[in-house]
Amino acid sequence: MHFLFHNVPARREDFTKLTGSSLFPLPFCGHRWVENLPVAERAIEVWPKLNDYVKAVHRKELPNPGTSSFDTIQAANEDPLISAKLQFFMAISRTFSPFLKKCQTDEPVLPFLCSDLTELLMSLLRRFIQRELLQDITPLQLAKLDTNDQKNWVNVSHVDIGLGAESAIKALQSKPNNRVGDLTALEFRKDCIRCLSSIVKKVQEKSPLKYPTVRQIACLDPSIVSRDPEWCKGKMKSLVQRFLQDKQLTGGISAGDAAVQQFDSFLSLHGKSEELLSFKPMEQRLDVFLRDALNQTYPELWSFLQRLLLLSHGQATVARGFSVNREVEACNIKEETVEAHRLVCDQVRACGGVLKVPLTKELLASVASARTRYRIYLEEERQKREGAMRGLK
Repeated sequence: MHFLFHNVPARREDFTKLTGSSLFPLPFCGHRWVENLPVAERAIEVWPKLNDYVKAVHRKELPNPGTSSFDTIQAANEDPLISAKLQFFMAISRTFSPFLKKCQTDEPVLPFLCSDLTELLMSLLRRFIQRELLQDITPLQLAKLDTNDQKNWVNVSHVDIGLGAESAIKALQSKPNNRVGDLTALEFRKDCIRCLSSIVKKVQEKSPLKYPTVRQIACLDPSIVSRDPEWCKGKMKSLVQRFLQDKQLTGGISAGDAAVQQFDSFLSLHGKSEELLSFKPMEQRLDVFLRDALNQTYPELWSFLQRLLLLSHGQATVARGFSVNREVEACNIKEETVEAHRLVCDQVRACGGVLKVPLTKELLASVASARTRYRIYLEEERQKREGAMRGLK
């Protein structure tokens, strides 16, 4: 939809004259769910006008674009369920958006990942999995639940496809001479179940819930600390033991014992404090909160938590969004590129923003010679490949 009018002023002018609207479709981002909700909303908004445009082309009132984009829109125009499909996509996208916006950050959010990801999976599973199978289910069981087994599905007529899609189907069926009968609607609902099953399967494959450390680090979530301190004590002990097994804890067993004892003391004295109860993850940084609470009184515990919170550090600044598409990252971003991007991001942040980076002579000279260095790099890589091929012969 977007590419039909993108960089084609004459076509945009024809569309505006015909419909009286200067609102055009937005570009779809193939690997970032969080970006596509406004795209689908705009598509719903402009779809009736796009239909008018297609009809005008068929009546030869406007020139035929003759592009694959126009052919795609023509085919979609013949689908009576296109509006219901867009509404279903929007419902699923709205489910993912809060999770992605919260977790695609440089802040340490790993302690909240288990509960947030569990809630995300539950939100999807409640749409098409029988409720009795989801009662008292653990995060690990969620990650292993077989969503392809049709015995676990609800009746097709009871699948939750979202209010928008339900309204769209009812509106289509209420029209005279409608092309959407009960059988077509049921087949659409079954397609929605298959789609949900595939989405959940992909989330399960990528899910970190299968790792004990991800489930155990939830003991640093202030809401869980205040609600279930005994559970938190056990998980903290398991985390310390894992660090000791992997030889990642400076000070060895004595440092581990001190961290566990200080965590017990912290829970006893501050487990029900007002600060823990009023903590808001979206407004406060967990590492800053814990530093203020532990740094002076519980130094060994804070030293261990610093190492623990480093597990949350990832590529959020550099490759935000690629986390949902490993193939794109593998093909388009090599190790050198990631390192270079992170260096640039760190320097820009240290300067206080893009507009505050000093344009020194050295920087300008480096930019001017960037293309030359890139060509030299490509030539070196080519020579390495040729050398490797000769070595194989």
